Order: sequence, then structure tokens, then C-alpha cells
Amino acid sequence: MGTEAAFEVVNAVLSAEPISVDQAIAAVESDTAGAVVSFSGVVRNHDGGKAVERLSYSAHPTAHQVMADVVARLAAEQQAARGEGEGGTGPLPQPVRIWAAHRIGMLEIGDPALVCAVSAAHRGQAFAVCAELVDRIKEQVPIWKEQFFADGTVEWVGAGS
Repeated sequence: MGTEAAFEVVNAVLSAEPISVDQAIAAVESDTAGAVVSFSGVVRNHDGGKAVERLSYSAHPTAHQVMADVVARLAAEQQAARGEGEGGTGPLPQPVRIWAAHRIGMLEIGDPALVCAVSAAHRGQAFAVCAELVDRIKEQVPIWKEQFFADGTVEWVGAGS
């Protein structure tokens, strides 16, 4: 029949607890991985020329499932594109491991808001999958950002998505 699954989703969650890139990297590292690519999107102290004091992320009730679905769909598409899982007599494919988490709740300047890590046998695949993962999460998962500015104003970002 087919070979073992070459793509493994290690983590795909929304988290009210702090997340870290070190945690993500440790979760995807393996003896078969020649590359581990990570992304940490952190809260910055400015936006649109205004000083930001903190952020709050709110998630739609379906966002937890959407997050899991987005990551699973990416893994399935990547696996299909590589033609893996079709059987054959060659060596088993090296696994690509994926870890993703997005914070919800109140975050301070410097806190990681979105963390992703991908391990693969080669750097090209790890970079490509990680970049696509970040883009899809930001585009598809229904999470809204409330920015609290130093001048006392508040702005919602992504609320029209």
C-alpha cells in the first residue's frame, strides 16, 4: 500500500497561555530534520505611526476548529503535491512536522502572538511550508486584534474579515 504519512501536525491551537518559539522548535525537532524554520510574530510598540501600549486578541467561537482545519489542509495539500503516500519501493519519506499556535487574550509589547515551526529534511521545504502556514493562519483564522494606543484610543483590526 502506501508509505507512512510524511506530514505530521504536532500542534495547531489557539492559546490563552504564553507561547514561545523555543517550545515550537523543540516540538518539531527530530533526527531526520536537516532544517527547522520558525516564525514568531510579536507585539510591536507602534502601528500606523501611533504608539501601541498593548493588544487583545479575540477569536470567533469556530476559530479553534478553523485553526486545526487550516493546518491540516496545508499538510494534506503539501503531501499530495509531493506525491507521497502512493506506495513504492524507495525509502520512507522524511517527515515534515508542523507546529502552530496563536495567542488569544491580552498581550504586552514583545509577547509572541503567532508562533509557527516546521521541520523538514531540507531547508527549502521547511521555509516554504512555514511561510505558507503563517500566511494562511493570518488570512483564514477568524481572530481580531484590539489595539490600545498610548493616546487612549482603541482600534479593532480584522473585524471586517
